[in-house]
Amino acid sequence: MVATEDKVLKEVLVGEDGRFEANAKRLINCSQVDVNQLMPIKYQWAWEHYINGSANHWMPTEVPMTKDIETWRSNTLTDAERQVIMRNLGFFSTAESLVGNNLVLGIFKFVTNPECRQYLLRQALEEAVHTHTFLYIVDSLALDEREIFNMYREIPSIAKKDSFEMELTAEVLDGNFDTNSFEGIQIFLKNLIGYYVIMEGIFFYTGFVMMLSFHRRNLMTGVGEQFQYILRDESIHLNFGLDLINGIKSENPDVWTDDFKEYIVNLIRNAVELELNYAEDVMPRGILGLNSDLFRDYVQHIADRRLERIGLGAVYGSNNPFPWMSETIDLAKEKNFFETRVTEYQAASTLSWD
Repeated sequence: MVATEDKVLKEVLVGEDGRFEANAKRLINCSQVDVNQLMPIKYQWAWEHYINGSANHWMPTEVPMTKDIETWRSNTLTDAERQVIMRNLGFFSTAESLVGNNLVLGIFKFVTNPECRQYLLRQALEEAVHTHTFLYIVDSLALDEREIFNMYREIPSIAKKDSFEMELTAEVLDGNFDTNSFEGIQIFLKNLIGYYVIMEGIFFYTGFVMMLSFHRRNLMTGVGEQFQYILRDESIHLNFGLDLINGIKSENPDVWTDDFKEYIVNLIRNAVELELNYAEDVMPRGILGLNSDLFRDYVQHIADRRLERIGLGAVYGSNNPFPWMSETIDLAKEKNFFETRVTEYQAASTLSWD
């Protein structure tokens, strides 16, 4: 009986020329197809994300920091503004490492599609570049490294966000975990939603608004430029993650139950509150034309957009209070992120500026 099943399976997966057919590929749980066999490509969206990410390659050391150093050493910035910069560096420096660890140790192991794995390898490099970026900024400004890199332990609003994400990783990193069951696929989807939708799609965006607000005022322009590059990377990460989540849902529709959808909505609601607590902690009295009330509308607005992208309805109905960020965060405009900056994916060495 086993031999007969193997013969039928081979007839389904292999074409007349003896090669595996593209339609034999699956995003997860496809042990029959060689995970190293890139061609023929089935998921063109994954390959396009890889091409876009590769064209966007950059390194932080290409960005001059002279003006930032002068500004940081002067009396230009208030104590409240310095806190915004310090807290965001503290959060991002750890968060990027958490994303990279989950990517390499968890997600890559269970995604069995080669073109998706190709992109995941590209993303892993970008996470390393982002971690390098925060080290470069800290070193350039001569900041206290211990203070920055220990904030994930010492600042409660940062620690709570990091703990929230690590809880979503624990099951996937368990040595006995697999995606060969109904429950396993749901857990894996929870992990993907936690990191792509929540971490990279919600938790990062408050910080982007804060840091790019300095850039709009022509302050800390080197730091702002690097955050623009990071945001451009993260937008591709988010789009890939959304495509991966929706693809797994499509191939395993039975796991997307009403109870599971309600669980995901509540997960995102909890994440929104954690992010709002973080925003209030970073700027308790408001600066830069920003305050906690505006961030509540903003975080709820982007949470609704993320929910809609994975097939769930908006729950907040809040408007975007930062229209100047529309080009930067609009997921439908992957080639026009910045209001007066890069308008195409290009290698950093050949970027053209307005």
